[in-house]
Amino acid sequence: MKHGLSRLRELLDRHVVGHDDAKQALLLALVCREHIYLEGPPGSAKTRMAELAARGASLGFFFYQMHRDTRLSELVGDVVLERRPLAGAEGERIHQAIEPGGILTAEVCVLDDISRAPGEALNVLLRVLNERKFGERSIPLLTAIATSNPLRDEYYNEPLDPANLDRFALQLRVSGLIQSGDRAQARALIDRFAEGSVVEQPEPEPVLARAELDAAFAGLARLTVPAGVKDALIEFLRRLSVDYDCNETNSLLTDRSFLVKAVKLVRGRALLAGRERVERGDLSVLEQMTTFRVPEEVHAKVPALIEEIVA
Repeated sequence: MKHGLSRLRELLDRHVVGHDDAKQALLLALVCREHIYLEGPPGSAKTRMAELAARGASLGFFFYQMHRDTRLSELVGDVVLERRPLAGAEGERIHQAIEPGGILTAEVCVLDDISRAPGEALNVLLRVLNERKFGERSIPLLTAIATSNPLRDEYYNEPLDPANLDRFALQLRVSGLIQSGDRAQARALIDRFAEGSVVEQPEPEPVLARAELDAAFAGLARLTVPAGVKDALIEFLRRLSVDYDCNETNSLLTDRSFLVKAVKLVRGRALLAGRERVERGDLSVLEQMTTFRVPEEVHAKVPALIEEIVA
């Protein structure tokens, strides 16, 4: 990891104990300008990590907590009415327009509890994220970070449609430190509180200049992707399709969208490691790309499948 990117990782480590996979995925999302979805129970630091990554990257930032009554105007800006003269005739016409705000003006947005958003607002929101446009207007958005609680009755949320989740190139389930089996990190968290060394700064100073992030993104295309890595990507999709029966009825693994994003993300992982050449080990990012794109029982087997293909 180089320069500002390493400082951003240090910022995340200073404020949040553990959750290495989520931290790595957040950096990857920012470097590759892709969207990321984090699902996990309250108290698993999802929102905190998302805010830290966004604020530490010197980018225009928008945070919104979704709720059942979320209105589209709360996400994209206020609706305004304008009087305009009729062309070639007397009189006026009332014209409705949007005064851009929210996700239309931000470079990074954090969308908390996205699964609680009502259908009308959610559909428009996801289209904006996918196209990075609102109507004919291009927007400066680089990365959206969405969070959600698990799909259980006590959280009063609805499952996102798989096609909607497909808007997020990176998808992770986040759990508590004990639930993930990381007792050492749980002890480190207790030690921080006991020693009074927990960082309470709500809005950390940016540690990564926008120019550094732009340079990292521009550098992705220069990273070499060896033939063996390309063949392994194809083999991965083939194995999911043939051996695990992942098809259009139960999966979202289209050749075009999945493979294109996979190439970008393996390059991003190599860049974060400070390399100019992608290695087979970078294919581990495929686990974070398939969390909700394949059936859950298949995703449980993805790490072993990647290891087998890499070996």
